[in-house]
Amino acid sequence: MRTLCVIPARYASTRLPGKPLADIHGKPLIRHVYERAARAARSDGLLVATDDTRIRDAVLAFGGQVRLTRPDHPSGTHRVAEVAAAVPADIYVNVQGDEPCLDPADIDRLADALAAHPDWDVASLCCPGTPEDLRTPHVVKVVCAHDGRALYFSRAPIPYPREAGPPPLRHIGLYAYRREVLLRLSALPPSPLAQTEALEQLQFLQAGLVIGMVRTDSLPGPAVDTPEDLEAVRVLLAPEQRTPSR
Repeated sequence: MRTLCVIPARYASTRLPGKPLADIHGKPLIRHVYERAARAARSDGLLVATDDTRIRDAVLAFGGQVRLTRPDHPSGTHRVAEVAAAVPADIYVNVQGDEPCLDPADIDRLADALAAHPDWDVASLCCPGTPEDLRTPHVVKVVCAHDGRALYFSRAPIPYPREAGPPPLRHIGLYAYRREVLLRLSALPPSPLAQTEALEQLQFLQAGLVIGMVRTDSLPGPAVDTPEDLEAVRVLLAPEQRTPSR
């Protein structure tokens, strides 16, 4: 099955305008993401989908593949769907454009899992969370059926710990889709659940799509949403300071 990785990237950002072009040790953020995704073994292709010529030019400058897409997409998933309509593949992996610490193995896990489960429409990742994760709305939680299907996602504490229980499952926002699912997305009706929680994956669930969850034990690297996040990632990705040889 042919797998295409797509990195949706837009210039506009409420908290950090021009985020994909933010410099991290001499490279734009989008290049860090691209180079990480390029290490995935299961990927048969990789491109950036953007609405901005500045991002397009930056990707072309480092030799990456890029496609200009419409500026009015409500989500990265819709941007990936536009690519799917023009570039055939069996599986599309939506790689978040603000994840410069992406683990390429996660792309492989999702592509393999979706190929192995013909009853899944979408695959995504989760990992064990902490009690602090349960309390903060900035971390999305997921509850799953015994067979791995997602039952619900929420910013609220789910399952609610009435008494001591297992740690929550933390959702990691990496997705793999079948082509026919992506092509159906634009026709999905509005989802009150997705609008209420500001979580697009709830639109998929409310429309009856099956989201299979792949568990991993490792926490994702930090995403870049704010200037503070950008500084933290710069520290994390700083070149190692080598001790001069004597």
